[in-house]
Amino acid sequence: MEERTRSCLLRSRSAIEQDIKTSYIMDHLISEEVLHLEDEQTVKAQATQRERAALLLDLILQKDNYAVISFYNALLNEGYKELAALLQDDLPIISPSTNKISTDGLTAYVQTILCEGGVPQRPVVFVDRPELVQTIRNVLCKLETAPGWVTIYGMAGCGKSVLAAEALRNRRVITEWFPGGVHWVAVGKQDRAGILAKLQNLCSRFSQGSQSYPSPPLNTEEARDRLRFLMARKYPRSLLVLDDVWDSWVLKCFDVQCRVLITSRDKSITEAVTGNNFLVSVQSGLSNDKGLEILARFVNLEVSLLPEQAHSIVQECKGSPLVVSLIGALLREFPNRWVYYLKQLQSKQFKRIRKSSSYDYEALDEAMAISIEVLEEDHKVYYKDLSILKKDVKVPTKVLCILWEMDAEEVEDILQVFVNKSLLFCDRNGKSFQYYLHDLQLDFLTEQNRDRLPDLHAKIVRQYKKTYIRRFPSLSDEDCMYWYSFLANHMAKANMDKELYSLMFSMDWIKAKTELMGPAQLINDFVEYKHILDKENSTVRENFQEFLSLKGHLLVQKPFPDIVQLGLCQPDSSEVYRQAKLQAVEQTKKGAVYLEWMNKKSLHNLSRLVVRPHCDAVFHACFSHDGLKIASCGADKTLQIFKSETGEKLLEVLAHDDEVLCCTISPDDKFVATCSSDTKVKVWNLISGQLFRTYSEHCEQVNYCQFSHSPHDILLATCSNDTYLKTWDLKVTSCKNTLFGHMNSVNHCSFSPDDQYLASCSNDGTVKLWNTTSANEWKCFDVNEQFRKSDDEEEEVLLKCCTWSSDGSQIMAAAKNIIFVFDVLTGDVVAELTTSCYSSIQSCDISLTSPLLAVALSHYSVELWDMELRKRVADCSGHLSWVHCVQFSLDGSTLLSSSDDQTVRLWETNKVHSSSAVSLVRDMDAVFQQGEVIILVSDNKKCLQLINGKTGNVMSQSEVQDSRIRCCCLNQHVNLAAFGCADGILKVGVKSAKFVLQNIGWKRQQFQQSLLIAVGLENGTVKVLELPSGKILRTLIGHMKCVQRCQFTSDGKTLISSSDDSTIRVWNWHTKECIVLEGHTEQVKNFKLLSKSQLLSWSFDGTVKVWNLISGEMLKSFECHDGAVLSCDASPNGSKVASASADKSAKIWSLNSTTPLHVLTGHNACVRSCKFTWDNESLATGDDNGEIRIWRVRDGSLLHICPNELEIKDSKHGGWVTDLHFSPNSKILVSTGGYIKWWDMNTGESLQTFYTNGTNLKSIHVSSDFKTYITIDNIGILYILKMVN
Repeated sequence: MEERTRSCLLRSRSAIEQDIKTSYIMDHLISEEVLHLEDEQTVKAQATQRERAALLLDLILQKDNYAVISFYNALLNEGYKELAALLQDDLPIISPSTNKISTDGLTAYVQTILCEGGVPQRPVVFVDRPELVQTIRNVLCKLETAPGWVTIYGMAGCGKSVLAAEALRNRRVITEWFPGGVHWVAVGKQDRAGILAKLQNLCSRFSQGSQSYPSPPLNTEEARDRLRFLMARKYPRSLLVLDDVWDSWVLKCFDVQCRVLITSRDKSITEAVTGNNFLVSVQSGLSNDKGLEILARFVNLEVSLLPEQAHSIVQECKGSPLVVSLIGALLREFPNRWVYYLKQLQSKQFKRIRKSSSYDYEALDEAMAISIEVLEEDHKVYYKDLSILKKDVKVPTKVLCILWEMDAEEVEDILQVFVNKSLLFCDRNGKSFQYYLHDLQLDFLTEQNRDRLPDLHAKIVRQYKKTYIRRFPSLSDEDCMYWYSFLANHMAKANMDKELYSLMFSMDWIKAKTELMGPAQLINDFVEYKHILDKENSTVRENFQEFLSLKGHLLVQKPFPDIVQLGLCQPDSSEVYRQAKLQAVEQTKKGAVYLEWMNKKSLHNLSRLVVRPHCDAVFHACFSHDGLKIASCGADKTLQIFKSETGEKLLEVLAHDDEVLCCTISPDDKFVATCSSDTKVKVWNLISGQLFRTYSEHCEQVNYCQFSHSPHDILLATCSNDTYLKTWDLKVTSCKNTLFGHMNSVNHCSFSPDDQYLASCSNDGTVKLWNTTSANEWKCFDVNEQFRKSDDEEEEVLLKCCTWSSDGSQIMAAAKNIIFVFDVLTGDVVAELTTSCYSSIQSCDISLTSPLLAVALSHYSVELWDMELRKRVADCSGHLSWVHCVQFSLDGSTLLSSSDDQTVRLWETNKVHSSSAVSLVRDMDAVFQQGEVIILVSDNKKCLQLINGKTGNVMSQSEVQDSRIRCCCLNQHVNLAAFGCADGILKVGVKSAKFVLQNIGWKRQQFQQSLLIAVGLENGTVKVLELPSGKILRTLIGHMKCVQRCQFTSDGKTLISSSDDSTIRVWNWHTKECIVLEGHTEQVKNFKLLSKSQLLSWSFDGTVKVWNLISGEMLKSFECHDGAVLSCDASPNGSKVASASADKSAKIWSLNSTTPLHVLTGHNACVRSCKFTWDNESLATGDDNGEIRIWRVRDGSLLHICPNELEIKDSKHGGWVTDLHFSPNSKILVSTGGYIKWWDMNTGESLQTFYTNGTNLKSIHVSSDFKTYITIDNIGILYILKMVN
């Protein structure tokens, strides 16, 4: 009840008691729940009318404001208008939303009880912490029925006393749980005389108005006995509050079998007393928002108007209410010192942060120092050792066992002392404990021991080295994660440079740490300690950092890749390669398998970093404006934020209920916006990940979002399948403007460099430019017109993306595989850039600092175009699936791309060179002869290249062919070569000999006879050429469709070709005569020579056929499968044939019977490859799930599944198993899929994995000694691999 209302009621009491009749008044009060029926009976029991009125007023005086108003209304209703007028002017004002009666609210009665009990008032600036307050109340409730102790404990300045007082400001706590009242005693650090004075004062307070005890107690024993009697007789069920207790002996003086609430820094303070004991920990500090609210109240400003330093100050305060309040009080007196006090906090100048206040200590350092001073001397030494710990890091017991050379039990006993005194915090992790310091405690310790820190860091490094002598910690070691995270940091802080070099430049350390923690932290270490490592060798540091940056995405896979094998793929000059080679040589002596990439020198890599932030497709990624962060989003519904230099994850948010299609970072780097298939647009705090805004005004999938460029007037634009664009001001919760005009889904939008205009492109085939101020359409460019042809049916034009030139004079829009460049003012098409016809453009972006345009394509690559030359200058290959997004950094030095392959790649644009725009295709042949290797391969320019298989150098290159090359072959004696085209023609004749013979490193005698090749083209042509003259000896025409395979017979006189026209042709290429093998009804998949006179073929029609090459007669036809036959093999002894099919089965046949010997079932996908062992005993089959099965040929039983189901795997073989080969002793199997794997045939276990830069390997050529392997990946990189001896 308000004080003025209470005074008015007391002044008018005499008049009211004299006149009113209580029965009618009480009816009103009961109906409004002010009084209970029990109250009514008590009042009626009084003898006279005046006595009844007096008791009624007494009851009302004990209640709240609502009771007075209800009494006032009752007087009016019963006709006591004169009496009501006495109360009218002093009636309290109650909000309409106020409940009738608050059973838990702060009433006048409660205020009176708290005031009488000495409970401190709320601080001048108070911010509620409701969860902690409710926790304390829940525990206090346990004292309602029996005496006991409740201890609120926590470190200095965490707000224990304020929380305790706030928990008592509650009607129910006072009236129901502690009706005897609350009695607050501020204890503090006292000697025995001081405690006696506290007891005397308390006894005096309790015995006021009583003559029982005329003099105060003379000692603590007497005082305790008197206190026990007074509380039992005069104040039963009251609560005694002992604030800021330091010593357990103090509690014995107050141990009088009553209800006691204690605040203390020492968790174990109540162990010395008996009775029920309950603990409440105050570990959590203030949130950033609460901290800002306190500062705002101190300086009398709105939170939004606080200077930018306010956020940093709150962060530096580490959530401590004490520190925030100290800073706030100082700023109230010196409002211009925001920068000054921030610097003091950052430099840990705690002594300068002092302010006289109600708190016992004027400065923060005093509050913390007093906690340490009470420790025993040896414990002080141990506590100082904790100065080397890192913030927010929980340290396992074993780390401190190593540091102090003690058993775990001894260490835990010491640490428990610190925990009990709130100098340290403890978490239980299973059976072990982990310890950590509050940030402010750690700051204080490091400042106090600054001069000793290098020695302390050196001590822990020495102790580590004594424990882990010849090995690194393993996962079974409780402390392993700590050492991998912080050992390098301890070495750096100890100035132990040589030890740091030895650690960081060790492949063993790299392997051990990445296997447990992934690559991001290691990359971060190389960046953080660059200034130290570069003193030793900057090149070596760059070698290791580049290795982790480019191979890091592989080092997060399960099972963990062989890091030595990855190291062997580094340049020969790299320290990573040198160490890997040494380890590989040693391991091969023990039977391990390692491969050297012989031609890796020819590879030019533009990538700088590869990160795998998502577990599904990455649809979009973007740079922050300072270039330090990258945001990405994708099909896994998450938003990820990570460092652009190292890939270290900073934030992960489950952002939407469906796929997140786009993300964009605001120009001030404070917010990141996302849009999704769930129709919502959300804005998040970039640092904390907290949701700031949700916009739900689109009614269909939102495809794209982008912020304007200016950090002053920030706008967010979004576009959707609902055909609308919308712009949003983050200051308001609703759309600013809706832009109407498109007739179909809007896929992309982009602000002009000056933010005056917004461009959009749509599935309606138009690009529209909008005025961002008026939201009116300014211009419209119809891309449909560029595709329209007279008399042709109109085709749908889907515009995927649009982007502005850096000066805003041009706009680029992409449809299909063409980028149209429009002049903004005239609307004219000034250029058309055409990418590969086999791909569609998904995204494009232009650099602000160079004429480069980046284009993301569906065929796994990123193209870079020079917009001044209108020419493609680079093909950035590396992604393994569709590329959805490209974006340049603001300075243009870096380009990022995101893909379906779950990765984000960063490319260095200053490494762009024209040669990177040429790549090989997967149609190739290789011949291994007399220690030499010759490779024939086609490239994406429709040229043939003859390559030295030892060096990877190009020896000879042809002119551009008139059709795409689909297959090629060398004859086994390296004097014939053929190729086939898609037009179905095989040519043998003379062509202009414009071959470039580089003749690099080849012996002269190799060219004493001509080299002959055959090539099959997409147009159906097969050509036979002689090298090095370039003379086309024959052009063989006959096939009606694309030639898929060609091969010379062993004598080189006959050439065999197969085609999509379902025929096989056997050519005497000298005379152009041919035998046509007809019988298949669908495309011929492949063929294999069984002998000089017999040929095995298989087709998509589900059959396998055996032919006589000389007569063309079909000898056998096996109706093998219900689906296409994808692979066949003949056993080395020629007695059996195996077939593999799209019907998920494989079969073993005898050439003497059309009934299968064994049907091999168990695969869950198309069986794409099969191969017999050289000893004819086993058969391997591989399917599209990446699974390989090994079967016993004689009975069809299953021997092994590779990989074993018990292995942890990401994607088995990274894709389809496309090719299989056995070693001559049949003990090792090599397979191709998304990468290359070697398997132990005895166990079915993987021996080695070689990760290619690309994926989808089509086949592999293997030397007869099983030592050399040749293949090409889907991005055109050639791999010549040789087994390490």
